[in-house]
Amino acid sequence: MKTFVEIHALQNFAPSNLNRDDTGAPKDALFGGTRRARLSSQCLKRAIREYFKAQNKEWVADRTKRVVDALNDRLSGVLKDHRDFSAENLAKAIEVAVTSLGSKKKVKVDKERKTDVLLFLSPKEIDSLAQSIQDSYADLLKAKPSEKVIESLNHAIDGENRSRLSVDVALFGRMLAVMPEKNQHAACQVAHAISTHAVEREFDYYTAVDDLKPEDTAGADMIGTVEFNSACFYRYAVVDWEKLIENLQYEKELAGKGLRAFLEGFIVAEPTGKQNTFAAHNPPEFVAISIRRNGSPRNLANAFETAIRTKKDESLTQKSAQSLVTKAKLLKTAFGGEEKTFVLNLVNADIKEFGEKAASLSELIENSMAEIKE
Repeated sequence: MKTFVEIHALQNFAPSNLNRDDTGAPKDALFGGTRRARLSSQCLKRAIREYFKAQNKEWVADRTKRVVDALNDRLSGVLKDHRDFSAENLAKAIEVAVTSLGSKKKVKVDKERKTDVLLFLSPKEIDSLAQSIQDSYADLLKAKPSEKVIESLNHAIDGENRSRLSVDVALFGRMLAVMPEKNQHAACQVAHAISTHAVEREFDYYTAVDDLKPEDTAGADMIGTVEFNSACFYRYAVVDWEKLIENLQYEKELAGKGLRAFLEGFIVAEPTGKQNTFAAHNPPEFVAISIRRNGSPRNLANAFETAIRTKKDESLTQKSAQSLVTKAKLLKTAFGGEEKTFVLNLVNADIKEFGEKAASLSELIENSMAEIKE
């Protein structure tokens, strides 16, 4: 039986620029014939991964070109008593090891000791790679390491055996171009967040004055503009529960902890773009978690295909929530399916026949996790 865990959130941010494009402007998209504010899925996943780090650093992999430095930090103290140890020999052994990685093509290391590609490796995989280098240290100092050593180095990064994968790789997947057999299919999909209404960009014109400037000198010493907007975002993600368990070697307890952290992170973690300038710390006021069995996931973005418009004294978030509930019930009537939904409803939307109300974030998560494990 297939189980999907879906999460829908409506989050109304004050003026902000949380996710910028290459020109520094807030990202946007055309949807339903009108321009909408947008937060990219990569931006949202980054915020969730940072939340994961606060929960358990072992749950988060490192996406880096600096694996050589990470390996040097792990090995310099361990190998200091080896008869062939020197800083130069250690650097050589690590570089030979790293450039032995890859099946489609080999990883390269430049003069700054950085790899030519970003490697997405869990802490356990880096530890395993360090252990393999330690075990093969003398061999790696030879002109050419043996095939057995190369095989051991590549085996340190998990392929079919996923026992060393971190929770975030199990959730979000990874693509390693140099080692396609080490790729991991994601258990989670995160949508780009879009505003439920049409949005126009605005400009903040600012000036800065030199504090030590002579009093008889007029004018600012720096001027500029910052683009921003304010939007109520619809955010959506779905987790394939069975795929997450499979990716974590059927460790259901770890999968449960990871899913709980993901749901919490999705709700409370925020993008950090220009927050020092805008301080738009606005938690979502409508969150629905649906546990869907024997059916397909349902992104409810089309509830906002026609941009939400409000009259005087109407709440944008409440009107958006009502539209979301209406669309969800319409799709359920048309397509059926077995589902149970729990709702954190701070805007007093009518959620009858949509879901059960939760009084708090903790109750929302607890009820959802209990339903998943039934």
